[in-house]
Amino acid sequence: MFMNAFNFILAQAAGASGTSTLVFIMGTMLVFYFFIMRPQLKKQKEARKFRESIAKGDKVVTVGGIHGKVLDVNDKTALLQVAKGEIRVDLGGISADGAADGEAVKAAR
Repeated sequence: MFMNAFNFILAQAAGASGTSTLVFIMGTMLVFYFFIMRPQLKKQKEARKFRESIAKGDKVVTVGGIHGKVLDVNDKTALLQVAKGEIRVDLGGISADGAADGEAVKAAR
């Protein structure tokens, strides 16, 4: 029973033309692009825009969960005031999703 079904599937696959296989591969690539790659690229673009808009006085949260207030911003780093001093963090380490008060996320959009 199983072998008959398996042989039937193999016969169907052997009869398939190169065009139908190409259409299937292209369709799979389109689905992959629109459901996986495009949303990820959009999210990266929003995060980059958020990090570029960080300014002195903004309240932010790092990806490690540290809350702080921005004292200074350079090209690649930001100086944050935290409860017991100051720390310098990479701009990539500031979370766009966890902005304190949500104000910075709204400003970036």
